[in-house]
Amino acid sequence: MASSRRSKKAVLRLTMPLLAVAVAMTAIPVAAPTPAFAQDGILRRWSLRDLFMPRREPRVDPYIFEEPQAAPPKKVRKAPRKPQEGLAGAPAKPAQPAVPVVEKAADARTILVIGDFLGAGIAEGLTTVFGENAKVRVIDKTSGSSGLVRDDYYNWPEQAKILIEQEKPAVVVVMLGSNDRQQMRVGDNREPPMSTAWMKEYTSRAETLAKALSDTKVPFLWVGMPAFKSSKMSTDMLAFNDVYRAATEAANSEFVDVWDGFVDESGAFVTSGPDMNGQPVRLRSDDGINVTKAGKRKLAFYAEKPLDKILGITPGINEAVVPAGLPQASPGELKVPENIDRTVPVSLGDPELDGGTELMGAQAATVKSEPNSPGEKLVIEGIAPKAPVGRIDDFSWPPKKVPASASTETTTAIKR
Repeated sequence: MASSRRSKKAVLRLTMPLLAVAVAMTAIPVAAPTPAFAQDGILRRWSLRDLFMPRREPRVDPYIFEEPQAAPPKKVRKAPRKPQEGLAGAPAKPAQPAVPVVEKAADARTILVIGDFLGAGIAEGLTTVFGENAKVRVIDKTSGSSGLVRDDYYNWPEQAKILIEQEKPAVVVVMLGSNDRQQMRVGDNREPPMSTAWMKEYTSRAETLAKALSDTKVPFLWVGMPAFKSSKMSTDMLAFNDVYRAATEAANSEFVDVWDGFVDESGAFVTSGPDMNGQPVRLRSDDGINVTKAGKRKLAFYAEKPLDKILGITPGINEAVVPAGLPQASPGELKVPENIDRTVPVSLGDPELDGGTELMGAQAATVKSEPNSPGEKLVIEGIAPKAPVGRIDDFSWPPKKVPASASTETTTAIKR
C-alpha cells in the first residue's frame, strides 16, 4: 500500500505542471486573433510548439485583422525595339512616299508577267515603273512555287498560251528558276539536279517554253536569275541563265541579264548595294533568297529599257529647254530649211583666202642647203654666221654701204 501511495504522489507531481499550463491556456482571451493565431487571415489552433518555440512572423497589431492583399501583377518584359522603330541613338527610317498609280486607259497596252515568286517581284517593280503611265498596265500571273521541273504542278508552256489568249498582252516577261533545284522525273527515273540527264531534260523544257511563247507572235523578255546567298545555289543559277539565254536567242527574243546588279566587284552575293540611282539600299532579305522592295524596283530597272523599245515608248522632250528660234519638229518628222547656202570646199594645198599659202597649223617642209644650221656651225665648227651689213659686228673690209631703204627703216624706228 505504501508503495502504491508513493507512486500516486509521483504521478501527481509530474501532472501538476501540465494541468497548470492547461489552465493558463484556457485563460487566454480569443476575442481577437493574435499573430500566433492568424496566418494569411486564417485562424489556426495553438500548440505546445507555439508556446515554447514561437514562429518568426512580422510584428503586427493583435487587434487589427487585415484582409489578405492580392499579389502585385507581374511586369511583362517588352522586347527591345528595332533601330528602325526609333530606338535612341539609331536613325529613324524615313517613310517612303506612296507611288501614284493613275487610272489606265481603255486601250492601254498590257505587260504580262509569268514565273515564280521572283517573277512576282519584278511584276511589282514594273507596276511602280509604269504607275504614272495611263497607256501601260502590268498584269501579274505568276505562281510562286512553280518552275520548269514540276510540270505536273504547273505546266508553263500550256498555261502561257492560255494566259496570252486571255489577256492579249503586247509583251510577256518571264522570270523563273529559283524553285528548280530539285529532282526531276525523266521517263521512269528520278534524276538528281544538275546531273547530265537532268540538264538535258531541263534545257529541253526551257526551249519548249520559249517556242510556245514565240508561236503566239507576242514578243517576250526572259529575265535571268540573280545571285543567292548560298554559293552552291548561285553556281546553279549561272548554269540556268546559260540555258535561258540560249533558249531565248534561239526564239529570236531578248534575254535580260540582272546578275551584275546583285553582286559586288568580285562577283560575290551582296545583301545591300546601289539602287538604280546609285544610292546604297537593302536589296535582299535575311534568307538571301527573296528581294526587298528596292530589289524588286532594281529588277524592273533592267527590264525597263527593253520594254520601252518593244512598246515604242520614248522619253519626252522638254520644250522649255529648246530655244524658241529653232524649228520645232514633232517625233518622226524632220523639217529641212528650204534655202541652204552651199559652202565651196577649201583646198588643203592652196587656200589663198588670206594671202597665205598654208592652212593654220601647217608646217612647210624646209629644204636644207647645208647639213648644219648656223647654230650647229657655231657650236661644232666655231664658225659664226655672217653679220648683216652695217651691224656693229660686221667686220668686212672695206666696209660695205648700207642700203638706203634699210637706213630709213632704222632711223624711223629710233624716232619712235
